Amino acid sequence: MTNRVCLVHYHEIGLKGKNRATFENQLVTNLKRALRGQRVSAIKRVSGHILVSFEDGQATDEQANLIAQVPGVARVSLAYLCGLDERQYCDAAVRALGEAGSFETFKVHARRSSTAYELHTLDIHRLVGGVLCEAFPTKKVQMHDPDVTVYVLVVQGSVYVYAASRVGVGGLPVGTAGKVVTLLSSGFDSPVATWMVGRRGATCVPVHFSGRPMTSDSSEWLCQDIVEALAPAGIIGRLYVVPFGECQRDISLAVPQSLRIITYRRMMIAVSERIARLEGAKALVTGESLGQVASQTLENIAAVNEMATMPILRPLIGSDKMEIMRRAEQIGTHELSSQSVEDCCTLFMPRRPETHARMDAVHEAWDSFDHDAMIEQLVDHVEYVDYDFCPSYKPPRQIRSWHRELAPADWEQE
Repeated sequence: MTNRVCLVHYHEIGLKGKNRATFENQLVTNLKRALRGQRVSAIKRVSGHILVSFEDGQATDEQANLIAQVPGVARVSLAYLCGLDERQYCDAAVRALGEAGSFETFKVHARRSSTAYELHTLDIHRLVGGVLCEAFPTKKVQMHDPDVTVYVLVVQGSVYVYAASRVGVGGLPVGTAGKVVTLLSSGFDSPVATWMVGRRGATCVPVHFSGRPMTSDSSEWLCQDIVEALAPAGIIGRLYVVPFGECQRDISLAVPQSLRIITYRRMMIAVSERIARLEGAKALVTGESLGQVASQTLENIAAVNEMATMPILRPLIGSDKMEIMRRAEQIGTHELSSQSVEDCCTLFMPRRPETHARMDAVHEAWDSFDHDAMIEQLVDHVEYVDYDFCPSYKPPRQIRSWHRELAPADWEQE
């Protein structure tokens, strides 16, 4: 019986130069993590593709779906793995076309990566196309825009035959673009922003600001659920939680009501950058979209930016809410983000927030309380949860030594 394998196609990785192997190897590592528990027999690079084979020799749709969610994967095909025997790969082509569903037109696309095989590409086209015409006499061959294309790839002494492919998330393998700290809430925007930066190869370290102890810890649990929903992408290795409620109360008592949100955001950026420095991260990421809420006008964004010395990435800045919600559905966080929970975003909110803050007023409000002491207090009380979703994540020893009771059980041996 011919083995069924997953043939992984990539796009951007193929455009890399001398360091292309680094990207391919990272993708192999990430695929191994994504397919943990799937009885994988081998994951290896084969001439511009990644080949994933399984112990029982029969790859499934479920396994292909897991692969398609890994950043760096452009497409994944359930392919028949054949030898160079013409009869064998022609039979596989008949099976592949028969599994393609309803169709009226088809064509064959053959390619060989080595001239060691005696048949030319055009010969393979004629051979396989003739067999398919005999097997499906009522169907028509159409060279442009057919309903189904049967691919026959001759690679390193083997032939891969497939007709069905599913689109992957694309991008670059996580772990190839450094580390970022993302500000994560339980809403729609920040999980999508985190996923989008992860899809560009960044290892993401989310920080959630909880309203605890002024609110319940329900938003923290919801953020953990969101992180687990993003697990197939393998972008997150640790979630930080900052109890922010008491500080919000103190800020609300010290600064003008209209400037509360801006001051909260400045404090969040300052604390997140401190965590980013300890993590060795190179940038912060937020889920802001220009003009969506009061704190996201150009003037207010500038007032918040002032608190950071490292870049702040805003992948959603030009997106509207409907686009963001469609992406949330795609990555599996929409239903979770639809839940209404208490968090810091609803705590001590002003009736009329400032939409076009003046920097002198912002500075006066910022200097009206001991912000440096507050930053130190929040950093000292940061908590975290570790996950094994991201092979490229390496925890910082500085923070682990501060929180002995929360660190993994074997932290002293590392």
